Amino acid sequence: MFGKFNLENRRYIGNKNKLATWIKELLNEYASGNSFFDVFAGTGVVTREVLDIYDEFVLNDFLFSNNIIYTAFFDTSQHDCSKLKDITNDFRKITDRKFDDSYFEDNYGGKFFSFHDAKIIGEIRERIELNDSLNHKEKAILIASLIYSADKIANTVGHYDAYRKKERVQNKFKFELINPINAENKDIKIYREDSNELIRNVKADIAFVDPPYNSRQYSRFYHVLEGISKWDKPKLSGVAMKPKAENMSTYCKTSAPMVFNDLISNLDVNYIAVTYNNNYKSKSNSSRNKITHEEILNSLENVGTTNIFEKSFKFFNAGKSDLQNHKEFLFITEVNK
Repeated sequence: MFGKFNLENRRYIGNKNKLATWIKELLNEYASGNSFFDVFAGTGVVTREVLDIYDEFVLNDFLFSNNIIYTAFFDTSQHDCSKLKDITNDFRKITDRKFDDSYFEDNYGGKFFSFHDAKIIGEIRERIELNDSLNHKEKAILIASLIYSADKIANTVGHYDAYRKKERVQNKFKFELINPINAENKDIKIYREDSNELIRNVKADIAFVDPPYNSRQYSRFYHVLEGISKWDKPKLSGVAMKPKAENMSTYCKTSAPMVFNDLISNLDVNYIAVTYNNNYKSKSNSSRNKITHEEILNSLENVGTTNIFEKSFKFFNAGKSDLQNHKEFLFITEVNK
């Protein structure tokens, strides 16, 4: 084994890891083809789950951190394992900053990380940035490994909209490598684009659609990981130390039904698989879905014949939601040609 972290070893709202096998089984039975388009790939675990049954893949997500993670795990370019392990050993010997400024420690120390851990994370990221010997795959592996290592010990409830208020955040950080996925015999394309624009330029057999459904903006929830990915050190503000808003999804706004319908209407595929949960009537405003079950179904039935499957599933709870009998739905539509 190359490293410690596998693709699914991260905290992420809407993570489909526990549903991936169920999704795969239904796709195997009710859809067919050779190419798979993961339109809102998120953690990428659904693509990972079906990697053995298709040959061509397109992964897309608008987060910089997810894009780097896809490159690190799925990109089929060569990488030097010995070099990466040597670099890892060097990273683990870091006790103070040598190349980095104090940006990461000043902004996140004592909040999301201890002051010491924030200093080390910043120093590691700067050294990755300055290392000209890395190819794009190796750089992505190191940045993704830093993301996973930092996220593992972050002083949060699983996202970065807030941090746990403690008197003193403990030193816990240790740099660990990820385990890239062996996908050398697959044709994999990775994008970071607006999904409603990208679908107009991609043709595939099967599209898997899992957009955000409520008001939680992923670019805001994971802004610290976005900052590690981009390493542009923007001005931050607020209690959670967030940058200026960017990559705000229209699927988290009242226009979501119209945007979703536009996407479904313009997909150039034979089958569309859509996941959806039933928290539309949640008491929490942030949890309440912007698209109803009926609106999802109407958009799908406008383009083909739909089968509906459901599964009981524990939902994400930030402390305000009180939703009983939570279910995850999978719609599989055979598109009329």
